[in-house]
Amino acid sequence: MTFIDYYKILGIEKKASASDIKSAFRKLARKYHPDLNPNDADAKRNFQQINEANEVLSDPEKRKKYDKYGKDWQHAEQFENAKQYQEQSSDFRGQKYSRAQSGGDFSDFFESMFGGSANAGRSRQVKFRGEDYNAQLQLSLSDAYKTHKQTLSVNGRNIRITIPAGIENGQTIKIAGHGGPGINGGPDGDLYITFSIANHPGIKRLGNDLYIHVDIDLYAAVLGGEITIDTLSGKVKLKVMPETQNGSKVKLKGKGFPVYKTDGQFGDLYITYSVKIPTNLSERQKSLFAELSKS
Repeated sequence: MTFIDYYKILGIEKKASASDIKSAFRKLARKYHPDLNPNDADAKRNFQQINEANEVLSDPEKRKKYDKYGKDWQHAEQFENAKQYQEQSSDFRGQKYSRAQSGGDFSDFFESMFGGSANAGRSRQVKFRGEDYNAQLQLSLSDAYKTHKQTLSVNGRNIRITIPAGIENGQTIKIAGHGGPGINGGPDGDLYITFSIANHPGIKRLGNDLYIHVDIDLYAAVLGGEITIDTLSGKVKLKVMPETQNGSKVKLKGKGFPVYKTDGQFGDLYITYSVKIPTNLSERQKSLFAELSKS
């Protein structure tokens, strides 16, 4: 496994704070997001590496393991268990075993750390946790708006998961026990899924709030009226107040994005009005506007 420098990928120092990591990730994720670079294979690869780096460095425990074990950070528990076993077992003291003698039951990273392994009989008694798996799942904003189930194929296995409403772009969740198989009866590793949520053509999401631009004609802006708009939760009727100005904003409380794992709580929906000036006016209409301007 080739070593990947996650700090270099995010363009930060090893002593970077959690806020530094978060800021660097957001900046690079926006730059290399597949939706903004649809035909750029390099951008997609960079985006995946950025997500992977953020997943590790934004988690204090994973970051600690990565800093200590480098490319083998996912095997940190195996290292520690094996080290403890070696220290406690008198059979290890003063003895050196070749790979041929051990039967190769221990992995290369164990041998590289301790300079050899125990005999085959002893090694089978040590239980090691399986490797953690990482996967990325693409969602639309509409998908992320509601709780739903999806089936993933990971290393030839189909895994059905429930995705809670309100999941964030770049958020990672853990599915316990769905990683690599344990060794010598040890527990299976975990599956970490990072979500990539595509931009919506007409709706912008910031946290749990949603933002929409709505066109209204000049007559509705001047005289007021009622319009119907499309939202992620369906169609909503909206009353336009008379003399509404271009760029005016209204807030619909509780009509935004659902709060993650909090039933019944939503952000707000902010609507910005864009007043459209009529075109292709008839002579009669122009005359009426001229008359109106003089009054």
